[in-house]
Amino acid sequence: MNVLSLSVFDLMLASLGVIAVAALTWILRLGLARGLLIAALRSCVQLLLVGLVLRALFANASFSWVALLSVLMLLLAGREVRARQERRLGGWRGYSIGTSSMFVSSFVVTVVALGIIIGPDPWYTPRYAIPLLGMVLGNTMTGVALALDRLMQSAWDKRAVIEQRLLLGEDRASAIGDIARESTRSGLIPIINSMAAAGIVSLPGMMTGQVLAGSAPFDAVRYQILIMFLIASGTGLGTLCAVTLASRRLFDKRHRLRLDRLESAG
Repeated sequence: MNVLSLSVFDLMLASLGVIAVAALTWILRLGLARGLLIAALRSCVQLLLVGLVLRALFANASFSWVALLSVLMLLLAGREVRARQERRLGGWRGYSIGTSSMFVSSFVVTVVALGIIIGPDPWYTPRYAIPLLGMVLGNTMTGVALALDRLMQSAWDKRAVIEQRLLLGEDRASAIGDIARESTRSGLIPIINSMAAAGIVSLPGMMTGQVLAGSAPFDAVRYQILIMFLIASGTGLGTLCAVTLASRRLFDKRHRLRLDRLESAG
């Protein structure tokens, strides 16, 4: 494959667009300039560190190291899910709901794809396992974060309606059912939009990367279809699991609404 290398100067040129956007947000007083620049800097540092880790991991394909990196990715994703919620469940349960939901969905989907569909030997080969888990976990994280944020904020805003339903004899599942459904829908909208627009509005990232790296277009297309189906499966399962667990946590065993368990991100 004839891959065109990028220099540090090339990346500096690409960063000028981000700097320009940050300058515009500062002029317009949107309050996003600092966050945008920090996010750009973080992405550079984190990706460089990941590159070093992956280079060492590819040279030593040990299951224990792959498992350790996978768990670390999961724990950091759980932190990001909790940090993105304006109102969130306090304590370790607030962290464990998102983390456990992503573990059940993303890890199961990734292991099935590696062991049955792709079939590398060994199945945990880092060159396949880590990128695949990263794509599924990252998109699942977005869906879970959106769904939980919508669920908690809606429960807070509509607390009087929920309590009235409980007083009328509804159980907790019925009292919060419409909010839970809308929250699940919010978490699934991004992946639905991505699949609907793939190939028409946009070329997905993995397919673009493979084509740029010299892969045959139809090989890249097949892999991209596989990835999108895996991402949709992981996001759907993770979002449903997270909303179900969080909805139950908003009530006690006597089906009373317990918004005192919520804390504000501010």
